[in-house]
Amino acid sequence: MTVADLSTQDRYPTRIGASSTLLERTDPTVWPGVDSGPATAEELAAHDAKGFHTVEGLLSPAEVQTFWRELERLSEDPRVRADERTVVEKKSNEVRSLFEVHKTSELIAELVRDPRVLDRARQILGSDVYVHQSRINYMPGYRGSGFYWHSDFETWHAEDGMPAMRAVSISIALTDNYPFNGGLMIMPGAHKTFVSCVGETPEDNYKSSLKEQEVGVPSEDDITKLAYEHGIEQFTGPAGSALWFDSNCMHGSGNNITPFPRSNIFIVFNSVDNALVEPFAARRPRPEFIASRDFTPVTR
Repeated sequence: MTVADLSTQDRYPTRIGASSTLLERTDPTVWPGVDSGPATAEELAAHDAKGFHTVEGLLSPAEVQTFWRELERLSEDPRVRADERTVVEKKSNEVRSLFEVHKTSELIAELVRDPRVLDRARQILGSDVYVHQSRINYMPGYRGSGFYWHSDFETWHAEDGMPAMRAVSISIALTDNYPFNGGLMIMPGAHKTFVSCVGETPEDNYKSSLKEQEVGVPSEDDITKLAYEHGIEQFTGPAGSALWFDSNCMHGSGNNITPFPRSNIFIVFNSVDNALVEPFAARRPRPEFIASRDFTPVTR
């Protein structure tokens, strides 16, 4: 079977039936091909087994402050607020996410190229990589709403045409992540199971799903099965910490009803050997600022 055949074959069918299905993952989590990088053998083994690993102190306190000021600058710019790449909260109308920030912020463009980030992504995916998606997530105190349980890959496969689970995300905390301010929850080991979801993809689904996802989410029965089998861990730690997690990790977060905000820089790297094709369960691809079709490798 050729590479072209593999890229167009739908090995993870979703949004096509009346009931959900749990499918065994057929892709590696840590891919061969790149032998050196900042990740240790222990970190890669944890990433393979659990689907994620953390890096404490990826950014220094001074770097955190620099990026925090950039976050504030972007959120207060009326031109940014009016841009289609800005998503606001469904109820409060406050900024929820800013997409494609590696193209609007030179600071974040430099972060994407930083060896601490780029080389680890290449190491995990076993190839050159490009940025599939970047964004800043804001979760303000009192009004920050969470994300329901989901696998990113289900959406990227269904609506963007990502063929294989050969993408990895990094979430870099710009604020302290406590157990009580809407921190990300994740099921260790659940990345080895693909949840095929029900429901046909609506036209321009991204316009509502980026505020509150309703299509492409697992059923409560499936969440219950995975949670009882794998348990739930939570990403906590001081600002500057980073979480690397596989595209098929089952994760979600609760609302932030505390005074303490939670914000992060979120970058998705995809292998250049896993370039997007036509969506597997949508009429047309999502916009470029959400799912890039520029597969040029990131270089230093």
